[in-house]
Amino acid sequence: MTITLRFDPSTLRPRNGAAEALLGKPIVSLPPRMIEPELDELQSRASRRTRIWELSNHLHCSIVGTCLSTGELRQVLSKAGMATDGVSDHDLHGQGVLLANLRDGRGTLLHKALDKRHRLVIGRFDKAKTTDEIRAQWRDAVRQGDIPGAYWAALTHPATNDTLIRDIFGEVHMLSHLVGAANRADIRRLSALEAENAALREKLVRQQDHLRDGITRRDARIRELGDLLAGRIADQATPRADRASDEAALSDLIASLERRLRSETNRRADVEERLACANEVLDRERERRSALERRERALSEELEAFEAGFGPEAEDSAPAAPCSLAGLTLLYVGGRTDKLGHLRASSERLGARFLHHDGGVDDRSGLLGGLVSRADVVMFPVDCVSHEAVGTVKRLCRQMSKPFVALRSTGMGSFVAALSRMTLPSPS
Repeated sequence: MTITLRFDPSTLRPRNGAAEALLGKPIVSLPPRMIEPELDELQSRASRRTRIWELSNHLHCSIVGTCLSTGELRQVLSKAGMATDGVSDHDLHGQGVLLANLRDGRGTLLHKALDKRHRLVIGRFDKAKTTDEIRAQWRDAVRQGDIPGAYWAALTHPATNDTLIRDIFGEVHMLSHLVGAANRADIRRLSALEAENAALREKLVRQQDHLRDGITRRDARIRELGDLLAGRIADQATPRADRASDEAALSDLIASLERRLRSETNRRADVEERLACANEVLDRERERRSALERRERALSEELEAFEAGFGPEAEDSAPAAPCSLAGLTLLYVGGRTDKLGHLRASSERLGARFLHHDGGVDDRSGLLGGLVSRADVVMFPVDCVSHEAVGTVKRLCRQMSKPFVALRSTGMGSFVAALSRMTLPSPS
């Protein structure tokens, strides 16, 4: 599962503005204390969650960038009376970090927005009573790809200490590097393929020009030799004494012409074979590039759809909005059982009813007909479903005039991208 982090921890600055003191130091050079409560709140700190302004300001950048989307941050800033019109995403992020430092009602707005966004994850973390239990909850969230909610819940838990905060912050920082490195590697591979394709095109043009020039020279030489042969034949009326020498010379000429003709024929066959090989290589490269471009477009669509609604709980706290999936029944055939809960939550969040059939592993294949008749649309991941189940689904959908969607993979990205294409707002 791809995880997108919208912050760069390398841009963290201390609250007193002494940026020069941190230049050249590794990211783990954090202040001794990561939680800074008010003096009169030290007694109640052990029984309540930490407020965002009580956390070290070194953590505010990562919290704002990871745990809130740009749209949600813009709403909070508007409620706090801070300008958002015409402001870039980077400047908007900077205002959110400044807002996290405020201990008045404006900082409270940001804290409440984070709590509301991740209330389900906070509820799970509230069951943990010790630092080790919080660390275990964090590990489970990382394995499931649920970073934003777990990051906020872990940092603000009453039992969290400075050591655990440093460890969690370091993992989130390294995840941002890994995501950036993967994207850069894909771009480098695509650039290398494009350069290789351009070089092959230039090589093919040169070979075609060379072949055309060789054929032109060969044809001219054949015409020249033909004319010479015709002239020699016309001279057969010369005296008999010279005819023997002329015939010998003519035989030698014909033998030489035949040898040259065979050489040119072999050379032409070799050039044509090389040209065919070059065309075959070029066709394979074109197919590879087309496949990479299609894969890049699919991954971009899935990444954009996944960023718009991260994880199954990403939009649980937002007000229900009308969409084209309201009342829709969706049948999902095949897939992996450990991801069904996320798929069900994502579809039900959009108002759709989620049905599932494993393709005949445990569920009887005879149930497919009844499920397809109840569904409005059928989906199946092509990398985790049997050929028999796919054939049955396609045949039933054609018989019942039901649409079906073949997903690229079992991942949440493919599923969310397919849902986003079905939930485009209708024109008013």
